[in-house]
Amino acid sequence: MRKFINDYKKQAFAGILFILAYFPILHWMWDRWFVRDSYYSHGVLVPFVSCFLIWQIRDKLKMIKPKESPLGLPLIIIGLVIYLLSSLFRIYFSSGLSMLIVLYGMVLYFWGKEMFLKISFPLAFLLFMVPLPEVAIVNISFRLKMFATTLATWLLNHMRIPAVQQGSIIKMPTSEVIVDDVCSGLRSLISLMALGSIFAYWLKGPIIKRCVLFASAIPIAVITNVCRVLILASISEIWGPQYINHFVHDGTGFVVFALAFLLLYSIGKLLE
Repeated sequence: MRKFINDYKKQAFAGILFILAYFPILHWMWDRWFVRDSYYSHGVLVPFVSCFLIWQIRDKLKMIKPKESPLGLPLIIIGLVIYLLSSLFRIYFSSGLSMLIVLYGMVLYFWGKEMFLKISFPLAFLLFMVPLPEVAIVNISFRLKMFATTLATWLLNHMRIPAVQQGSIIKMPTSEVIVDDVCSGLRSLISLMALGSIFAYWLKGPIIKRCVLFASAIPIAVITNVCRVLILASISEIWGPQYINHFVHDGTGFVVFALAFLLLYSIGKLLE
């Protein structure tokens, strides 16, 4: 009993130090989650999803006897070194990654290898709450919106709607559509990859099928976003640009994401 109390005190103390040390990074992530037009608005939900996934296997975890493992110490040290260097150069993304590395090390150190392996996916899922660097987001978003613009222009011409691409603008005889960063599809890509990882985790089958399911989230997100751009451009040319209001613009986003979700779910069922 005394050993249990001492272990609990050590774990609680380590947890408090962890939160205090990484409070600036948690604050940075919170700001990135709730900034206007955030690509990581789902980030606040990620820790709750991880906790839910751990709760789902609670009966299996109860059968594991916690046992401290020294293998966690190298991870903690590596994570702290990365954090110090990242803080020195103010690189928030790597600071966020270091927070997860330290967390993995703490779980491994306090609860042992068997417990760590059992909850490895819920822990790895926390990666989806760490925002990518702004430079990476700008670069990926630019490439996605240019791809969506090019493919949507090609499809419009094959639908007998004359269209010309000028950068990220689709010009038609009576209207034009600007594919900006918000319409690049990056937000749905990140969210769908998170969902794809959960579906792959739940999939009953070999690892290759799980990898296929997770990877399928990428083309699904990209193609469904092209469909959204195509729909908006068609509405603008056929009925007029005044019909692409805030409701229609956001509504097509929700509809297309729902379609992407159904496609991902269907692929998972087929692979089973």
